Amino acid sequence: MEKVRAVVKEIAYAEDYAKLSPLKRCVIIPVLSFASSLYTLALSLRHSLYRFRLLRNHRLPVPVISVGNLTWGGNGKTPMVEFIARFLADSGIPPLILTRGYAGGDEARMLERHLFGRPAKIGVGANRAAVAASYFERYGYFDPRISTSNQSPCLDQKVESHLNLEKIGAVILDDGMQHWSLQRDLEIVMVNGLTLWGNCQLLPLGPLREPLTALKRADAAVIHNADLVSEQNLKEIEHVIREVKESLPIFFTRMTPSHFFEVANINSKLPLGALSNTVILCVSAIGSANAFVTAMEKIEASYVDRLDFSDHHVFQARDVDMIRRRLEELEDKFDSKPIVVVTEKDYDRDSEILKHLHPFKVLALSSELQTISHIGCTKNGLKKLLTEVLRVKLPGAN
Repeated sequence: MEKVRAVVKEIAYAEDYAKLSPLKRCVIIPVLSFASSLYTLALSLRHSLYRFRLLRNHRLPVPVISVGNLTWGGNGKTPMVEFIARFLADSGIPPLILTRGYAGGDEARMLERHLFGRPAKIGVGANRAAVAASYFERYGYFDPRISTSNQSPCLDQKVESHLNLEKIGAVILDDGMQHWSLQRDLEIVMVNGLTLWGNCQLLPLGPLREPLTALKRADAAVIHNADLVSEQNLKEIEHVIREVKESLPIFFTRMTPSHFFEVANINSKLPLGALSNTVILCVSAIGSANAFVTAMEKIEASYVDRLDFSDHHVFQARDVDMIRRRLEELEDKFDSKPIVVVTEKDYDRDSEILKHLHPFKVLALSSELQTISHIGCTKNGLKKLLTEVLRVKLPGAN
């Protein structure tokens, strides 16, 4: 299955089909093209069912912020969800994060760790309306827009000063753009600046879940990994987005590594410089590994190698054997014991199996999303947009 996924991804991001093998050009691409036609038909039918209200979309009693994308994984959705949840929770509006829980819930577990100690809740399940209803019934809810409507527009105190923090004040939809059964107050679309939209074809021939025209539904676009993209390419990305929706606000983010921790001891904390002058093997099963590998190349390691698996891949014993073989090859080549580095999502998917690589050391890289300034966009622009949706001045939004 990993080989099939690799071939599909290669075709989706191929710049020139002529460079592909005859088997891919003459057999695989026509099959994928036919499947893409069926997907397009199903997508159109689903749109019509919602348009003519044969399928209902529900309105929740609190503000709903959707974080999604137009392509398959690797666009920074989960880090953005965490960024928004931190901002809301620290501002006194406890959020409920609704996620489907792919691959055993690796993203949900990572969010739980990062948001520990904050009044944020995480609901996992495919039927997000039902999950939300169960949390509202258990904890209660309040609408911060109504709660502050009779007060001064510039609050000097946090909303938490007069609200029960057990109650839910906002909902964040993780991977919510194609989840049309819930209405939303803010639609944020994440765009991976490194991979963009591939061949601009719909699944499975290309990486698109919806056509680029779906950007018209968005209230904001975020170009992720912007620090790794040239100025010229950023301008071209902005141009493509503006052609679809000229008035769409565009923001820019990056992932900033903070430290490592040992897979065998999550409470350990190693500085980034601890791996300088070492041999590193980056192992990941995420949507886009290039940013992760680039981060490792910047810490002045003597050599960085990589093994990429498909997004949400669950490591098996055979994968551990393959990783071990690569480690032994690197050890023989450099006469130094290499260190395995994985992402936090890989750690949270299954930390136990990674321990089977002993005696090789396995570390996980901890990173956080940061907004960055760009031409016409301030660092805090996204926070200001959030406050406009909530219609209340929140601390830290200036």
